[in-house]
Amino acid sequence: MSVLIYILVMAGSTYLIRMIPFTLFRKKIRSRFFRSVLYYIPYAVLSAMTFPAIFYSTENVITSVIGCVVAVVLAYLNQPLIVVALSASAAALLAGLVF
Repeated sequence: MSVLIYILVMAGSTYLIRMIPFTLFRKKIRSRFFRSVLYYIPYAVLSAMTFPAIFYSTENVITSVIGCVVAVVLAYLNQPLIVVALSASAAALLAGLVF
């Protein structure tokens, strides 16, 4: 029974988060500042969810930092996502063997 309640609460909260902007903003948003804020919200939320998970993904924080640094450098160099992910994972694995 409690699993059903959890599912209903999550479905309701997800629905509200997606429907509130549609009901509040019926006209096109003309404010350049507000549009730019709304444009960057998904990136900020994704970063806020991803970075803590990166640093707690391994038993040692040093290996997580090494993998994160490798990923950031390769992403900055415009490497494909699969290259970034595999290289960061390999760097963290190798650092785990060393440390």
